[in-house]
Order: sequence, then C-alpha cells, then structure tokens
Amino acid sequence: MYKSILRPLLFKFDPEKVHYFTFTLIRFLSAIGVGSIFRKIYKLNDPDLKREVFGLTFPNPVGLAAGFDKDARLYKELSNFGFGFIEIGTVTPKPQEGNPKKRLFRLKKDKAIINRMGFNNGGVDEAVERLRKNKKVLVGGNIGKNKVTPNEEAEQDYLYCFEALFDHVDYFVVNVSSPNTPNLRALQDKEPLTRLLRTLKERNSEKNHPKPILLKIAPDLTDEQLLDIIEIVENTKIDGVIATNTTISRSGLQTEKEKVDEIGAGGLSGKPLTSRSTEVIRFLSEKSNRAFPIIGVGGIHSAADALEKIEAGASLVQLYTGFIYEGPGLIKQINKAILNA
Repeated sequence: MYKSILRPLLFKFDPEKVHYFTFTLIRFLSAIGVGSIFRKIYKLNDPDLKREVFGLTFPNPVGLAAGFDKDARLYKELSNFGFGFIEIGTVTPKPQEGNPKKRLFRLKKDKAIINRMGFNNGGVDEAVERLRKNKKVLVGGNIGKNKVTPNEEAEQDYLYCFEALFDHVDYFVVNVSSPNTPNLRALQDKEPLTRLLRTLKERNSEKNHPKPILLKIAPDLTDEQLLDIIEIVENTKIDGVIATNTTISRSGLQTEKEKVDEIGAGGLSGKPLTSRSTEVIRFLSEKSNRAFPIIGVGGIHSAADALEKIEAGASLVQLYTGFIYEGPGLIKQINKAILNA
C-alpha cells in the first residue's frame, strides 16, 4: 500500500514540506489510537532479536538514523513502526535555521536523496524538554556545532550538547562528517578529532554512569584516513563508530547530470551509497580485528542490504532514505530476515 499508493502521492510534493506533513499525520494518527495498530502491523517482538552492544540492550538491531527526527518531536510515535532505537539530532547548542531553501531533493531514478539542510534544529534545550517525557524508547543523541562557531571553539559546542542531553539519551554520536556545515569535516582530521573525542571522553568519565560515545564518519574517507579512525578509536577509547554519513560523490548516478548539477551541493544518501558504506564497514571491522562495534547505515533498501552490512561487521543498522522509499514495512522485513539468517 505504501509504495503503490501513499509514496506516489507524497512524491508529487516538495520533499521538505512532505516531511513536516508526514510528521503531523503520524502524530495525529497516534493521538487517536492508531499507534497500537502500527505496532501490531510493523513491530516484531522476539527475544532472539535483542542485541547487547556497548553496554546497552537493544530490543532489535534496526534503528532510525539521525536527521529524520532532528528535534525529538516524534521519537515515541516512530518507535511504533518497529524500530529498536531512534537517533535524534543533529542538535546544536543554539537554534539555527539551517541553509536556505530549497535544500532537500529526491533522485527517484536512483532511490536517493540530496540534502543540504545544515543542522536546522530548535537547539538542544528544546529537544531536552521533549525527551523528558520518554519512558520506553532507546534514544541516541547526535550532537554537532553551530554554523557560526569556529572550529577552534567547537569542543565547547559539543560539550554543551553532551551535558544538556546526558540524562535524557542512552548513547551519544559525535557528528563531524556532515558536508552541509562549512569546514565541519575538517574536524575529522586526526589531531582535532582526537582532541575533541578525548575532551568528551574525559567529561563522560566524570559521570557516575558514563554513556557510550560513538563517532559518525563520512563515506568519502580514504583507506589511510580510515586507518587513522581505527587508531583514534583505540587511543581515545570511545565506544564505536557509525558508518556512514552522506557522500559528496555523484558517481554512478542514473539521474541526468544536468539535473544533478542544477541541484548543486549537498550530501547524497540512499541506494547509490549501499556499496561504499558496506566497504567502509568491512574495512573498519577487518583492519581493527572487530575491536569496536559499528552501526551500519547507508543505502539499506532491503533486508538483503541490511544482512550484507551485518555480515561486513555491523552490530546494528540504521535506516533513513530506505525508510522513505520503501516504507515502514522494511523494518519488519529486516528483522524477519535476521531471525531466519
């Protein structure tokens, strides 16, 4: 029903407007009791799906990636579709509008999306107020810096978000890999990244019950840079890696070059990222001798895509663009395939 009726209708309209319309619709349906129907249709409760990863118990290994519910507005309702965990954000210390619209584009021929949202969010404190009401959903907090904050002062932005969210999320994700905030990816370089992660790890160690800290990396890193990531994880003792964020590459697309050029800058997600994301997961897993957990994300549009990520070394997987193109049924399909694997 989703792919035959609902998706063709939604895809007739502007992607960002559809995103907010869908949020309103899901919230309304959940408020009138349809959430329980969603759970019956999409949720798969089986103890064999539980995963113990970086000290947390995930009810199943399929999560929603950051960027979909940036401001923690819908994490409870979205969990009704069967996700084992929801990652909110990226949040920044201060509210920011993000980049000018139009900034979200579909590449239908490629089952892909290009976005240059630019960390648009209402600020971490606003998200915290919504997360106070959470009782059951396992939530990750994806944190970043404000656009106006120079890289030399980035640590303070990440620390602010870390402190604000600490009592309200189950794990943290350090996002230095979005291509849509100027110079942000420079923080992936070995020296500044090591310094940032050590600062967060030290602050975390001061807590009575430290939370897992993960690093989200770009798919555009070279093998040499990926080896640096392995070394950084080992040296800083963070808890894991999310591989991968969106790509700035435009290679191998079926969409006409003129249309892609007209869209311009932004991070590409979806099916074209499937292979590269899996390559990065396998490289990190093999070269580190599975030294740390990896959450696999990027181009998961089928159960086979998810199983491939897990086989490559991912302990958990996340959806974003695949959720938009394939619908909520994909979550149950993946969990069923994991049980039958």
